Amino acid sequence: EEMKAACDEAKLRGSYCIAHAHGAEGIKAAIRAGARTIEHASYLDAEGIALAKRHDVWLDMDIFNGDWIEQIGTKEGWPAEYLRKNRETTDIQRQGFTAAVKAGAKLTFGTDAGVYPYGLGARQFSYMVRYGMTPLQAIRAATAEAARALRKEGELGTLRVGAWGDLVAVRSDPLDDVRALEKVEGVIKGGELVR
Repeated sequence: EEMKAACDEAKLRGSYCIAHAHGAEGIKAAIRAGARTIEHASYLDAEGIALAKRHDVWLDMDIFNGDWIEQIGTKEGWPAEYLRKNRETTDIQRQGFTAAVKAGAKLTFGTDAGVYPYGLGARQFSYMVRYGMTPLQAIRAATAEAARALRKEGELGTLRVGAWGDLVAVRSDPLDDVRALEKVEGVIKGGELVR
């Protein structure tokens, strides 16, 4: 009831809710309450995927993070509880991602900002491809689908007159190897070269 009240209030103000949800029941409750996106969706199940599709909800699943946390957390001696939780959820979240892709659910590019250093986010692309997307689907998840989820279609995630004009340049075709996006050679922000 509280989640629904929050989502209803957001709608009254012309906005929307997003939900940070890991558990299967929490994911479904957030969707039923009216959330527009579900962050993490770690324990996403078939019913949650069906609900997300029925309610036009985007799933924002950060499936690269598990490997980063395992590698760095183990090396640096992170608390055992953090590592245990990560080990319990990583493969389950990836299975849910694969099932969501196969079912045709809407997915955006998730990073869970702050888990790993800025600048490494593009590593998510290869994980999205490994777990079921084509390179083009993964790129669209980070561009056009993200723009739709944010209600910024036509402004973000597109190349057209009137759009923000944010681009990256890479040396090879990411449709051949999506890891090309991990090595950005140039950046255009707001139509101006910044790097």
